[in-house]
Amino acid sequence: MRAVLDGAVIDPPPIWLMRQAGRYLPEYRSLRAEAGSFLDLCLDPVRAAEITLQPVRRFDLDAAIVFSDILMVPYAFGRNLSFVAGEGPKLDPIDAGAIAGLDVSRVAERLAPVFETIGRVDDLLADELSLIGFCGAPWTVATYMVAGHGTSDQGPARLMAAREPELFQVLIDRLVEASVISLLGQIRAGADVVQIFDSWAGILNDDDFDRWSIAPTRRIVEAVRKEAHAIRIIGFPKGAGLRLERYVRQTGVDGVGIDWTVPLDFARDRLQPLAAVQGNLDPLVLVAGGAGLDRAIDAILEAMRGGRFIFNLGHGIVPETPIAHVERLIARVQGD
Repeated sequence: MRAVLDGAVIDPPPIWLMRQAGRYLPEYRSLRAEAGSFLDLCLDPVRAAEITLQPVRRFDLDAAIVFSDILMVPYAFGRNLSFVAGEGPKLDPIDAGAIAGLDVSRVAERLAPVFETIGRVDDLLADELSLIGFCGAPWTVATYMVAGHGTSDQGPARLMAAREPELFQVLIDRLVEASVISLLGQIRAGADVVQIFDSWAGILNDDDFDRWSIAPTRRIVEAVRKEAHAIRIIGFPKGAGLRLERYVRQTGVDGVGIDWTVPLDFARDRLQPLAAVQGNLDPLVLVAGGAGLDRAIDAILEAMRGGRFIFNLGHGIVPETPIAHVERLIARVQGD
């Protein structure tokens, strides 16, 4: 996988899957039952390393991605964080006073368990496999910090950004700083690729996309590369659509993740000349399986052949995904 991000064209392409370590695997559910809360699991380097390795033991994948969560950065700021079954993450909604008090001085210390997880995985992972670290993009993380939970349109963060752009900029700035600390710590621990997840980029209008998605991501890329020159960085602005080309050009990422709504001819003609493309099978097509899955895989492979490409989903694996369908996907991509 790293070779593709370095510029190589490989056929068949490398493959890994977002959320490949998770609830669809019985071995994950077993460890999850032992661990207590989801946050406890993220902060347990032994169990988190085991979970990271579970899918690469089971499947012929080309990368492992550290088992963690994009909201570990708010946790590292000392914000209250919990994960409620059936509801998702919960935080104390952040206000102006709390934004002013955000302090990055303990971020690395509080993220030490994540770095230890990566070090443990790096010691055990086969040399030919990439180890992916990640963070949430500042905009996406800010949406959860402002609302205190996920919403259908992330209205609370959009409202703060519209009403109090200077205040919101301070929040974004602190998140940029913390994200750089997080990614550099992961790289020092052994990650050779990092991904920046901007899961809510698609809800931004055009100007706000430039200000709150592209600009902070560019700052992270530049700061990380200043210290870790050889690192390869993937950006994933879900829902960005035709703005993906601008995102790639202006952020400087080595690879770009695309969701299942992105036309393949656009990805081939406009994105592949600029960066490696990663994607973009619909996770629900993977759930459905059968001939429809085969057709979707073949269409992606045919469209992206001849350029830099990493096969992945257009978003994460969902819990109801049959393991047999994942096996079928990997075998078909690899031509087995």
